[in-house]
Amino acid sequence: MTDNEHPRTVYDPDIPCRERALLAASPERLVPASLPAPAAPRPGPRTIVARALGIPLLAFFYGVLPGGWLRAFFLLSLDEDDPLDGVFRWGRTAVLAMIFLPLAQIALLLAGAGEAAAVLAAAGFTGWTVGALRRLREPDAARAARRHHGRYLLPGDFDADAARLLVRTQRAADAVLGSAAHRAGLLDAVRDAVVLPRQEWAIAHVLAEHTRLRREHREGCAGWPPPRVRGLLEPQRRTLDLSVRSVTARVEALEDYARQARDTDDAYREWQAARRVTERNAAYRDLLAETVRDDLAREEIGRLTDGARHAASVLRGPFADGCASTGEIRGI
Repeated sequence: MTDNEHPRTVYDPDIPCRERALLAASPERLVPASLPAPAAPRPGPRTIVARALGIPLLAFFYGVLPGGWLRAFFLLSLDEDDPLDGVFRWGRTAVLAMIFLPLAQIALLLAGAGEAAAVLAAAGFTGWTVGALRRLREPDAARAARRHHGRYLLPGDFDADAARLLVRTQRAADAVLGSAAHRAGLLDAVRDAVVLPRQEWAIAHVLAEHTRLRREHREGCAGWPPPRVRGLLEPQRRTLDLSVRSVTARVEALEDYARQARDTDDAYREWQAARRVTERNAAYRDLLAETVRDDLAREEIGRLTDGARHAASVLRGPFADGCASTGEIRGI
């Protein structure tokens, strides 16, 4: 199976859209359904002690002391191409707070408003503490990957036979959803957008189960099992084959729908071409009218030409015979 024949990750359509987008944006955090779910992060005692000491120091340094100024001057003193990246690592709001909060506190102290300066310092300390704690929280994508484990299926969840059927399923669904007929509303676009992902997930779920059962069946058949054990495994094999035939028929039904969508695309393109030809009929009618006028004009021009030819013959006569008078010439 080549790289372009590997199936893509399949998500349960019932996963909320926001969390499904998080999962799709962080594929490195996804764990195959055939493996145990990722464990929730559990910091050890050393980590807990380090955070208990480090977070208050961080909040005091940046929220109360002029730590932002010190950090900015330190980074700007380094010979780097873009030291501002380090300055704004926590975001512009945090950087502006840690730079200007100490200045505001000093201004309040110089103005004799010590209580207001203390309140501002406490607010800065609290804000940096909350911000540090939020950064220590498990990332949303990791939490979604752990929470929805088993509700997304990766290529590693399928053996070669199952992967081929899933690729066929995904190609058929893509052909329908990407067709011009679907975009033009000639198919049931709303129903397709809902039903096809559910069909893809249902087929993928069955194929993953086939993969798991085939692996177990191969393990059961390994080592030349006794005849009695082989007799017990045979009904399981027949049931698996029956299920494979059933899901294959389901995939073929999707492929038939995709072929029908392509036929609808062809008919739609033919209709568009015929409409363009019909719209050009007006130009051809105008051209035909011009042609008729050309025929009438040609007859008129022919009469003028005959008159000119007659005049020329009359004019040439006097010079040839030497007997025509001026009155005869004028009477032409």
